[in-house]
Amino acid sequence: MPHTTVEYSGTLADALDKPGFGKALHEVLVTVAGGRAGGCKTRFVRHDDLWIAEGEPHHAMIHVEVALLSGRTPETKRALTEAVLAALRAHTAPTPQYAVQFSVDLRDLDRDAYARYEEPRTAS
Repeated sequence: MPHTTVEYSGTLADALDKPGFGKALHEVLVTVAGGRAGGCKTRFVRHDDLWIAEGEPHHAMIHVEVALLSGRTPETKRALTEAVLAALRAHTAPTPQYAVQFSVDLRDLDRDAYARYEEPRTAS
């Protein structure tokens, strides 16, 4: 059920392997956090209007926010953020013209407040 949002500088659009990272990310969410592959959802959001550091054009960023149901230990959360960061860096081509900031944030979703419904596929 993890929900992931990947925000990235538009200048990195060609450097970020979105399908490759998405696949690696979902594998990490299943193996490290015990998520369900069929419930993983990842959205990629490109930003062309950013102000990073002092605003110099050579700065770029990729930020990943993972939201999953509460209940994981601090150790599991730390292992997950480190694995997501490693996968992100592995699926981003070198861009020596940019100073790239990579970051990962993990958010707990309240189990008592989260609701979900899955519409079954009925196509023939």
